[in-house]
Amino acid sequence: MSDSQKFPVAAHALAYLAHKDAMSADRAVASGELAASMPTNPVVVRRVTAMLAKAGLIATRAGAGGGAWLLKNPQEIRLDTVLRAVNGCAHLGAPPPGVKGCPVGERIPDAVRAAITAADAAAAERLSLISVADLLVDPQAAGKAA
Repeated sequence: MSDSQKFPVAAHALAYLAHKDAMSADRAVASGELAASMPTNPVVVRRVTAMLAKAGLIATRAGAGGGAWLLKNPQEIRLDTVLRAVNGCAHLGAPPPGVKGCPVGERIPDAVRAAITAADAAAAERLSLISVADLLVDPQAAGKAA
């Protein structure tokens, strides 16, 4: 799975768990059910849910009767936290090292690095205004949350 897909899969999984009111182990949702909702492969879902579990957003249980459930209320889970949990898929890359003696190559890496840092910060700030619960209320409004 590409890094660019981790965040959308994570947000979808969390929204689905919220929709199913999966707030405890007895309400766990299997990775196959989550995957069918997207649709994607259950292995992809398990990779992302492992990252969400490591971040403390969900818990998981393996095996027959296993699945995932939320550890926090959907209103409390902000999308910037989700983005960080999956290693910041908004990350725009890193500039090449540059070339000493070149008037562009010496300065552009720092300028590009600063632009990338600013873009990542702006994305995180915007996502901090949107909760998982917002995704379920009105998907269009979630993109306009203020």
